[in-house]
Amino acid sequence: MLLARAVTGSWIVIAGISAPFSSARAAAGADSITAAILAERKDTEEWLRSKPTSYLAAVSRLDFDNRSALTVGSAPGNDLRLQDSTIAARHLSVTVVGDSFRVEALDPEARFSVRGAETRSATLAPSSIGVGRFALRLSHQRFPALIVFDPQSPRFAQFKGLRYYPVDLGYRLVVPLLPNPNPDTMVIVSTRGSQRRAVVAGWFEFKLGGKKCRLEATRLLEPGVGENDFSVFFRDATTGKETYEVGRYLEPVRQADGRYLLDFNNAYNPACAFSDHYNCPIPPRGNTLKVAVRAGEMDSHYTIH
Repeated sequence: MLLARAVTGSWIVIAGISAPFSSARAAAGADSITAAILAERKDTEEWLRSKPTSYLAAVSRLDFDNRSALTVGSAPGNDLRLQDSTIAARHLSVTVVGDSFRVEALDPEARFSVRGAETRSATLAPSSIGVGRFALRLSHQRFPALIVFDPQSPRFAQFKGLRYYPVDLGYRLVVPLLPNPNPDTMVIVSTRGSQRRAVVAGWFEFKLGGKKCRLEATRLLEPGVGENDFSVFFRDATTGKETYEVGRYLEPVRQADGRYLLDFNNAYNPACAFSDHYNCPIPPRGNTLKVAVRAGEMDSHYTIH
């Protein structure tokens, strides 16, 4: 269901809930939604500009491949060598244990931080730890890797902002999820060639520009992904022209009545649009829309593929 840009009679639809409103209150509601979208865009741009977890802060990646453990330290011979005065020669080891990671300090003086608290050992779900000035992301996705983030990353100098389409609440939809009666395991290929396991939870059907559209909602079968954590990976007529050539992502938001909010104003580029150190799902062939979705994030050309 579309969020009305102009009120018909005395009704407006906000987040899928119809209620009688005056035109003034309806306009105020639309203004509030627009302001929230613009504020989130501003926050995202500020994060990308300088924050230590920014995509631009990612400086290297080391995949475990067939190894169960990797060592990190400042000396030659480590699997991952990090140069910082606070990092010991053999600082720590990281071992994949099922869906988690076992991190242990090696040299006697070595420490690492978990949520700001220093420790010498911990078993952690996919997350980040602090090692010297670096943040080390423990990435799983069934293809474990260590991703290094450096607050002194030279890529921050390449910051040039983000590009978005103007907010258009006509792209804000509330629709039911048509459940998949046979949610078998499937494979989604990633930008690094990995075959990531997932299930198709169901489909969203709606109209854009007067044309019928259908997108599948996918749940990745990976550590940290909840039973109801659905994603929509899609391409449209703008892909590779005005928007990122791999495609864009959208997170459906479940509403109180069981339907889902699909706000294409919040469609965003995956991490691989900014850095080669990420492993991003490629939208399945069936999720290519023939219409141009001129809403959400455009391509700011941080990487060239």
